[in-house]
Amino acid sequence: MIGVIGKKIGMTQIFDETGKLTPVTVIKVEPNVVLAHREPEKHGYKALLVGSSVAKEKALTKPERGQFAEGLPLQRYVVEFRNFEKECQVGESFGVELFDEAGYVDVSGISKGKGFQGVFKRYGFKGGEETHGSKFHREPGSTGQSTTPRKTFKGVKLPGRMGHEKVTVLNLRVIKVDKDNQVVLVKGAIPGPRNSFVIVRHAVKR
Repeated sequence: MIGVIGKKIGMTQIFDETGKLTPVTVIKVEPNVVLAHREPEKHGYKALLVGSSVAKEKALTKPERGQFAEGLPLQRYVVEFRNFEKECQVGESFGVELFDEAGYVDVSGISKGKGFQGVFKRYGFKGGEETHGSKFHREPGSTGQSTTPRKTFKGVKLPGRMGHEKVTVLNLRVIKVDKDNQVVLVKGAIPGPRNSFVIVRHAVKR
């Protein structure tokens, strides 16, 4: 698996030679620094510890700073990539050049938080009639039994917190890789607000 840590800049649109419009998301990929290796003999699995976005010392706790070998810059975001297919040494960095040959990518991020929502917005419930005597408009309806066992089973769709959870979008086509500006343009939308950090990987189902 090949992947990097990136930042969602926002969305725009580009035109090809025939004038066809394509909506794209701009992902900024700052240099990803290799911080350490996870070895099966010591840790029980093989992975690459990668960091991105230089951080100030006061922004990290002492245990967090302990992950960085002497001489390596402190990084704000640290991610483990298991079974990384590229051989890298500690202190080495990489970026958008990993996606020169990638036609499609998978993007993971934290979706926008929408707070506490009812069943209309959270699950798309239709609700009851909007007439004056209905007495049932936006309520979720029955949540249990009228006889034993008198309880609500797990998994019932009810009001609650919506959004702010990990979402992965598969098979997004790479439209352009701009090495000068360190950005990748992918077709369509990706999860998260602007300036949020995302994980971009080579598509696993291609």
